[in-house]
Amino acid sequence: MSGHSKWHNIQAKKGKADAARGKLFTKIGRELAVAAKGNPNPATNSKLADVIAKAKANNMPNDNIERSIKRAAGELGDREYKELTYEGYGVGGAAVIISTLTDNNNRTAGDIRAIMSKHGGSLGTTGSVSYMFENKGLIVVEHTPELSEDEITELAIEAGADDVVAEEDVFEIYTTVPVFSEARKYLEGKGLEFLQAELTMIPQNKIELPADKLETFRKMLDKLEENDDVQNVYHNVELPEEEEED
Repeated sequence: MSGHSKWHNIQAKKGKADAARGKLFTKIGRELAVAAKGNPNPATNSKLADVIAKAKANNMPNDNIERSIKRAAGELGDREYKELTYEGYGVGGAAVIISTLTDNNNRTAGDIRAIMSKHGGSLGTTGSVSYMFENKGLIVVEHTPELSEDEITELAIEAGADDVVAEEDVFEIYTTVPVFSEARKYLEGKGLEFLQAELTMIPQNKIELPADKLETFRKMLDKLEENDDVQNVYHNVELPEEEEED
């Protein structure tokens, strides 16, 4: 499994302006609150523990994390958020999957349909593109002189991971979805700090778009990620590294 350029894409997204980081914290905060609803104890709520790990990997302050969890018993109590996933196509036939948390299905579906249509894409039916992706757990660890590839591979095997991809600056550790929580806890227990730790969708194959369509596609991604209801956007487009240096 190749993770080439994937981490660079993530770094580019995370390296945007403070306003974008604030929006990311807001999205993760909602995810924390939803995961904590009914059980705010990460020791017995593995989904909440996973989202906390994701928040920490994104450098979300502990105060923000705690406030988001407390929201589950407060203002979120009378608001019913649903996890909904949309599938569709971007310009050039690119496959796109959009995961959302929303309290208004019609608003969210309408917003996503409008964004995609404006940028040469369209919403598809359930299953129209998801077969092109694999559900995986992904844990990213910084590549340092103190941590060799052999050491991280041994730890990953002990944790139950499927694969380790060594990039120039990071190690990408892939797991199956059922194993992710336990693998994450095991690696945390070994003292590893994560640059990323979350469930994700990995395209089985990537496509390249010509420059004009690539620009349109990137604009669509930006608009989708700016939407408050959108949590994650997955796609199968190869994003050139030279465009990822923010």
